[in-house]
Amino acid sequence: MRSASLTGRQQPLAEYDEVLAWLVLALLSFGLVMVYSASIATAEASKFTGHHPTYYLIRQALFIGAGLVAGMMAFQVPLLNWQKVAPYLFVAGVLLLMLVLIPGIGREVNGSRRWLSLFVINLQPSELMKLFAVLYAADYTVRKGALKDRLVKAFWPMFVVMVLVGALLLQEPDMGAFVVILSIAVCTLFLGGFNLKVFGGLVIALPLAFAALILSSPYRMQRVVGFMDPWSDPFGKGYQLSHSLIAFGRGEWFGVGLGASVEKLFYLPEAHTDFLLAVIAEELGFVGVCAVIVLFGWLLIRAFAIGRQSAFLDRQFAALTAQGIAIWLSVQAMINMGVNMGVLPTKGLTLPFLSFGGSGVVVNCIAVAILLRIDWENRRIMRGLPV
Repeated sequence: MRSASLTGRQQPLAEYDEVLAWLVLALLSFGLVMVYSASIATAEASKFTGHHPTYYLIRQALFIGAGLVAGMMAFQVPLLNWQKVAPYLFVAGVLLLMLVLIPGIGREVNGSRRWLSLFVINLQPSELMKLFAVLYAADYTVRKGALKDRLVKAFWPMFVVMVLVGALLLQEPDMGAFVVILSIAVCTLFLGGFNLKVFGGLVIALPLAFAALILSSPYRMQRVVGFMDPWSDPFGKGYQLSHSLIAFGRGEWFGVGLGASVEKLFYLPEAHTDFLLAVIAEELGFVGVCAVIVLFGWLLIRAFAIGRQSAFLDRQFAALTAQGIAIWLSVQAMINMGVNMGVLPTKGLTLPFLSFGGSGVVVNCIAVAILLRIDWENRRIMRGLPV
């Protein structure tokens, strides 16, 4: 058989990671279907939605459209430009976190002040901060590369910044976003080759710090108690988790059928946002949950592969950014899944790409666009083409 080079029909190389793009589109499409299924009863019963059953479906579709447009725009920006503006974006994110805490400016929902009203939509600064934290941590690690073995000059500046961000997020309160951002910063420093002794201290200090945060707040303490034994108070502290577990139990292997969930009928709060996986488990069963986990696992493998390829090409900022995005999405997805399954205390974190929410969907799409840009630049560099 003649080779492709002899026949002149050599298969052209792809310009970007098509598998990653299709995985994200699959998650967004599946999420759109499940958000509609989980929100029909809520939309029909609410005066806020005009009793329109497709209210959340239409809004989620618009959010996805806006996210895809924002992603295409972000893809056009060279990674070098992202690196240049990373510190300024981080400062802007901190200012937004401060702004949301000002009475009359920040919008309060269910006791949490996390949103800025933009008339048509609500902006959640903590979602933007996750992306800004990825870019800033990657840029910081590259800039401090020569000082990575010096505790005072390398680690403490990042520690102070994280304390500031954490203090602002805990005022909202948004413990979940703080955990995600802290994970991004610590893991990025670790992947950047910072002193291992620093992380040995963190392994000891962080659990103690979290224990102090829990004990200092009756609100957080109640959540932990409810998580440890939701059936002790199924109509109080354990209400949300107990109904999530009932949804998982009803789903069994193959689910009760798409649209046939009972728990979404005003039993399970936040069914289309934080607890969407419980509805998936009830309607599509163990198989549906496994499908979601496989899609996320495949996406994260592709993200880490892009980071690894960037490291081979000696593109440290690109490598750390790709790995930071992978850490962000994996930690947030694992926390959300753990909360839905009763493995972790309840947190206000959505499932990336799937749960209802404008800020989350748009920022997730931008993050994937940056990943695709990194891969696109890697492929051009390997071919000897300009980026």
